[in-house]
Amino acid sequence: MPVLINFKICDNSKDCSGIEICPSGAFFWDEKKKTIAVDNARCLNCGKCEKACPVGAIRVARTAEEYQKIKKEIEEDPRKVSDLFIDRYGAEPVDQAFSIPQSKFEIQIIESTKLAAVELFDDGSIMCLLKSIPVKELFKDLDIKYRKIKVESGKLLKRYKIQKLPVLLFFRKRKMIGKIEGYFNLEHKKDLIDAVNTVVAKIDRK
Repeated sequence: MPVLINFKICDNSKDCSGIEICPSGAFFWDEKKKTIAVDNARCLNCGKCEKACPVGAIRVARTAEEYQKIKKEIEEDPRKVSDLFIDRYGAEPVDQAFSIPQSKFEIQIIESTKLAAVELFDDGSIMCLLKSIPVKELFKDLDIKYRKIKVESGKLLKRYKIQKLPVLLFFRKRKMIGKIEGYFNLEHKKDLIDAVNTVVAKIDRK
């Protein structure tokens, strides 16, 4: 059965990970049409391309029923490529204004004159972009300073007794007043938003 590509969320780049990993050459860049293409006659249905795609745009159908199901999902998918280019919890920063090195933690977060939230993450905690929660939805209508730090050492993890990454740490007046550990995907967006609001509500009562 054929491989399907959801071009609604695919950036259609020559650097496609599916092309790079395909063992049979079924995945290729069509220079004439300027697009990613698949020669399904050469496809081994190994699924390596599907696993390699960081945004879940590549799907491998192994039965006629699965093909129709995936095709319908793609047709009804409301997302678009621009959905990739917004900052999301648990994913690499897109807007570098949010990203700071670990060395700037003290001055940017601890010494902040307003409520500050910092997200700590590492390569192991980075999840698929399109399954991660947009940061702007977490802090909607909140007056909060938000930054992301890619963990370079275990210093902060030990200092704040962090067990899971990614993690959100909240600070005010040089003190940590809240911690939310672990990854939350879109299905659990309400849980994470409720947790954020609970932290902020405690601050407001003080």
